[in-house]
Amino acid sequence: MTSVLHTIGYESETLPAVIARLRQAGVAVVIDVRAVAASRRAGFSKSILRSSLEAEGIAYEHLRSLGTPKAGREAARKGRIGEMEAIFGDHMETLEARHGLARATALACDRPAALLCYEARACGCHRRIVADMIRAETGMAIAHL
Repeated sequence: MTSVLHTIGYESETLPAVIARLRQAGVAVVIDVRAVAASRRAGFSKSILRSSLEAEGIAYEHLRSLGTPKAGREAARKGRIGEMEAIFGDHMETLEARHGLARATALACDRPAALLCYEARACGCHRRIVADMIRAETGMAIAHL
């Protein structure tokens, strides 16, 4: 089992910069926890992100079930982080989300992993909550890149 789970947001980054940070941290698999794996930022939509990562020897897995529901994303955009957290907490009680969490945990235990989402700062992003849930299950340390 690996001992550190990383998280990364690409909000103000270029794809090459994100890949460099992932490589520097020794990440072997990126776990995309966006509900919608599309982005207006160049290179961060699912297909191109997957191929760019794989070209660098980093695996990619999109776990849509670990994404924030639309109401939670809207709350986060308006700066209502507490509301987003409550909505996401309710979502994580669903069977689909629990299966996604189990898959993410297995991936993170198997090889060095990073949870990826949009927000630059983990404190305002649901990926922090997912990382904390994995830490509670595994005892892994969390490093926000």
